[in-house]
Amino acid sequence: MRKTETLLALAATAAAQATVSPWGQCGGIGYTGATTCSDGYHCQYWNDYYYQCVEGAETTTTGGSDTSTTSVSSTTTDDASSTTTTTSSTTSSEPTSTGGVTCPGTFSKLTAEEYVAAMNPGWNLGNTLDAVPDEGSWNNAAVVPSTFAQVASAGFKSVRIPVTYAYHFSDDTSPDYTIDPDWLSRVEEVVDMALDAGLYVLTNVHHDSWIWMDITAGADQDMIREKFYRTWHQIGTQLACKGPMLSFESINELPAEGEEDAAFVNELNAIFLQALEDSGGFNADRVVNLVGPAMDATKTSQWFEPPAEVKNPWALQYHYYSPYDFVFSAWGKTTWGADSEVEALENELALVPGNFSVPLVIGEFDASQINCEPAGRWKWFDAVARMAGESGSALLVWDNGLDNLDRDTGEWRDHTAVEIVKSRAEGEANSLPDATTDLQATEQDSSAYVFHKVGDAVAAYDLEFSLNGNALESVATSSGSELGSSDYSVSGSTVTLSSSFLQAYLDTTEPGVKETLTFTFSAGASPVVEIVVWDVPEFPYTTTAATSDTDITFSITTKGVDSVAAAKMVLADGTYMFDDWTVYLGPLQQARATWSGQYYYEGDVLYIRAAVSDAVIAAGQDGILTFEFYPRVEGNSVEFTLTA
Repeated sequence: MRKTETLLALAATAAAQATVSPWGQCGGIGYTGATTCSDGYHCQYWNDYYYQCVEGAETTTTGGSDTSTTSVSSTTTDDASSTTTTTSSTTSSEPTSTGGVTCPGTFSKLTAEEYVAAMNPGWNLGNTLDAVPDEGSWNNAAVVPSTFAQVASAGFKSVRIPVTYAYHFSDDTSPDYTIDPDWLSRVEEVVDMALDAGLYVLTNVHHDSWIWMDITAGADQDMIREKFYRTWHQIGTQLACKGPMLSFESINELPAEGEEDAAFVNELNAIFLQALEDSGGFNADRVVNLVGPAMDATKTSQWFEPPAEVKNPWALQYHYYSPYDFVFSAWGKTTWGADSEVEALENELALVPGNFSVPLVIGEFDASQINCEPAGRWKWFDAVARMAGESGSALLVWDNGLDNLDRDTGEWRDHTAVEIVKSRAEGEANSLPDATTDLQATEQDSSAYVFHKVGDAVAAYDLEFSLNGNALESVATSSGSELGSSDYSVSGSTVTLSSSFLQAYLDTTEPGVKETLTFTFSAGASPVVEIVVWDVPEFPYTTTAATSDTDITFSITTKGVDSVAAAKMVLADGTYMFDDWTVYLGPLQQARATWSGQYYYEGDVLYIRAAVSDAVIAAGQDGILTFEFYPRVEGNSVEFTLTA
């Protein structure tokens, strides 16, 4: 039996037992349980904190091993010197440590406070090494060094590299749980790419949380303990000699439904730390991120408890994706920023800082630019970044390869969002376009656009901004030409574009985005406003038959903003097709469907999910689908009938 298997005993033995069962804990600092082992076992000392009931009579050992030894080699690379070192250790018929890596050079230890400050703001390499089953499986090509250069040049200081190991065990059986060496080498290669770009790097064990580690699904907890230890011991060994800009995070969003699950998450944090210490190298001094249940702010505040002793400098990480309907475009939610919504966000993001006086990391947050109205997205980004700044938390934007950085072109899909996060990290307030926030509104306006309907007379156009103490300094076209005094005027927080300026862009019958204006303020981000000529989109047909278990797809021609804002879905008798409780929401959300789950728009293709056809067939009556576009005003929609 190897030393790694002894982690099974961290929770295997009840404290009140008269005798300790085989392989259970029988002593150590802070231990209050029984110390007498079952017949045929003795209480073996491993360290000051852990004694274990092991098989056989007690023997005397020297140097942590007996006379039966086997050489174990480990080759590592130091990221500063690029030199390698080979170490050996001993094992025996009794459980003994496999030893740890010995690194050349020195390690400049950072405090967690120093690390968190230096890594802010950060970016996530999402849907890449965390993809299931392998890199490249989820909408992204294999990562290359230029990706990290692009991230660094945009002003991000760190990258979080999520990694899923579940499908990369070459020996997925107890007691070895051996990770494929090629996969460990690939992880190291990507880590080195990011370090070489001058970025602080945080890496973790990611989607394993819902594959083999889902404790809410009745998984074998003893298996999880042992496999988790073995996983981190191998990761730690592989990366042991990296410099202090590399840090580790225990586990991503492990599901937890109650206090008992949360206690197990707390225990796994301790196992994570033990594995790193045992792996050697610089890992005992490396900054680490511990996590709470599901990495949820509320659950973390209620149930997170750090291990009794944490030798590593450590920060506490949690994630923020709230409110769900706005972040994930559910039920027609395309507005954000009502006083009640801002208050709810502030209250939730104050929970963890209010309960733990430790360095904090908001390791993930995002609201997709694909399906969010820009002004609402920017206000939400700004509010999250402001709260992170007030609590001294590092903030890392989630990026699945579709939402933020276009890894093929190196372009950021939403420059304003990037600038908002950077400005808040530097302590600057942002001036942003206003938009409808009234939860009972029947139409939606947004100052992220100048909206002009084909055929309407050209007139001066007012744009409302939340200035947040800044002053407007200039407005420029996409070519960089600054507008003059005859082109616009400012009164308080209202910027008025003159009809004479707009005439050149709006006097047309051809819909589309005609120009992009950049508004530069005395501090903070420089948001962009698109001048849009719009008309009602065209569908190739307005009726089709429901097809069970199959998505319906067809091309559409949008005329203005290239996006579907929302979709209302009712049956012919007026019954809501899904989620009839939405009747209690505002007019812009009632009977609306959810993005991705019930409809989706990409390129010029509209997808009506199989679930919609199934609902129509089950009801035995037609479905009336109303697809709405920006601006969300009366008449800017297309009705589509799905026949039963």
